[in-house]
Amino acid sequence: MMEVKALEKPDERRDFPRGHLEAVHMTGLDFAVATFEPGWRWSESLASLAGTDTCQIHHNGYVVQGRMHITMDEGGEGELGPGDVFVVSPGHDAWVVGDEQCVVYDFAGAMAKDYAKVQ
Repeated sequence: MMEVKALEKPDERRDFPRGHLEAVHMTGLDFAVATFEPGWRWSESLASLAGTDTCQIHHNGYVVQGRMHITMDEGGEGELGPGDVFVVSPGHDAWVVGDEQCVVYDFAGAMAKDYAKVQ
């Protein structure tokens, strides 16, 4: 089997305050490209939609552009930038740092399937 899709033609797009997500769904892979505009913060843009205080999605990702700061519920925090590969477990808040949009590729699957959907 071989399956190929172009990111320029995503299977779905979800818009949310100060950003959007484009998802490609394939056999064994749900892939997301998320674009977060300056001023975006999960707790302000998506908490009411998700119905939780912090993001409960697991992320395996790669930062293509921009910077993002992440704080974990248990107290850890860090900043991601272009070229960073990351794993972030559920239970975090995040926001765009600076005046450049942040573009993230996420391979974990849950983001492509569930992120920014009414729960």
